Amino acid sequence: MSEWVQQDVPAFAVVGRVNMGKSSVLATLLEIDDNQLIRVSATPGETTNCQTHRVVFSDRDCIRFIDTPGFSRPVEAMREIQRLHGEGTPGVEALKEFVAKVGEEFGDEKRLLEPLLEGAGVLYVVDPAKPLRDDFLAEMEILRWTGVPRLALLNRRAANAGTDEEAWRKRLGGAFNLVRTFDAHQARYEERLRLLKALLEIEERHRGRLEETIALVEEEWDRRREEAVEVIIGFLEESLSLKVTATLEERDLTLPSRRHRKEELLQQEYFGDLAKLERKCFEKLLKIHRHHLLKADSSAESFQGIDLESAETWTKWGLGRGQLSVAAALAGGAAGLAVDVATGGLSHGAGTIFGALGGGAAAWLKGGSLPDLRIDLRGGVKLGTGEGKALSMGPPKNPNFPWILLDGVLTRYQRIVNRSHGRRDEEVLKGQEAGFTRDFPADRRSVLAKWFGGCLKGSPNRALEPEIFEALLETLQEVAEEK
Repeated sequence: MSEWVQQDVPAFAVVGRVNMGKSSVLATLLEIDDNQLIRVSATPGETTNCQTHRVVFSDRDCIRFIDTPGFSRPVEAMREIQRLHGEGTPGVEALKEFVAKVGEEFGDEKRLLEPLLEGAGVLYVVDPAKPLRDDFLAEMEILRWTGVPRLALLNRRAANAGTDEEAWRKRLGGAFNLVRTFDAHQARYEERLRLLKALLEIEERHRGRLEETIALVEEEWDRRREEAVEVIIGFLEESLSLKVTATLEERDLTLPSRRHRKEELLQQEYFGDLAKLERKCFEKLLKIHRHHLLKADSSAESFQGIDLESAETWTKWGLGRGQLSVAAALAGGAAGLAVDVATGGLSHGAGTIFGALGGGAAAWLKGGSLPDLRIDLRGGVKLGTGEGKALSMGPPKNPNFPWILLDGVLTRYQRIVNRSHGRRDEEVLKGQEAGFTRDFPADRRSVLAKWFGGCLKGSPNRALEPEIFEALLETLQEVAEEK
């Protein structure tokens, strides 16, 4: 049995020069951003031997990608293969003879060809920004002589716009079964899936296993989205019911400065606890999507999360005042409807009408103070009774608070699902400029508003959770697909 190829497992050798994007393509395709597993580097000689990377589902090999050393002396290797073969076009037997007879002067070429001679297909990665020289043409010829299924990948990078891609495509078309474009530093899930599907067009022997693998990849992505929804629901529920408390001594009641300082400390504690919940949420989302270089923040100590004290946050995220009023009115109307049902209709619909009017008016009035979260929090401070006075803070009374939290998570989620694993720069997770909740359909805002209301009161409506799950599942799909 071959070290690289098994009879029932499709295998593809990834071939390419240093700095052509070979390792980046592999890392993106396999979602590996760890240099210990796949090293993305422009340094010659990083890949000196073939290394197999397996796509495994339920402990079963579904597909293999073999990282190979690049050609070192392709023109000389091509001439040696032609010399060994004699007249005519060389084929597999000539390549086997080449591998068996030549020495380490062609070490990289020998190691590269070994899995191909065992039956592995070829995924040839080139950078169309590079000049189309004779050594690249020699590589194409040698790979053509293998006779195995061959896909050429133009690793088109944004920084390399304006290159003569058509010349590359024409040459590659004569030596490969299929030519496709790919940007390993920008590719999202859809592009990765399209690349896997392209393998179906060149590899007939393993069509069933490839189709099965693609289906499993799609199922896994759906599961990840469902896991992300569960994480977000848990975060929102915890955040919207979050409260912090402290005791104010009787003697401090007569000293406004002491009470003011206590309130400030309480507010800092509230924001700190909220930041911890956010960080935990984002770390779970990053783990679900296998990111190590994209981080919630540089350190736990510096993490601040969504800046709820910034007027800019309240401007770019959350609902507009009119949308808040409508959402609150719909939620209030639903609560009033429950009253109508409970009274057997004796209220003649008054519960629904007044519930809607009351909810909408409250949201409209409170919407006027959106930028000033401190006022809302200060209004949430409650005094207890007894020897000491209990101060309690949170959650904010502002009706836009839940929508701000949700937008903060969604904008970061978009960064998570859109970040390519082929990148090797560390990045701190930040939100986008614009949120998503203002573009929600009215029915989605309505069901979320009802659920938010229960969470803010400390009693989440469990009966609504299936609807909330579906609403957020649909939301995450839209966020991931938005360009």
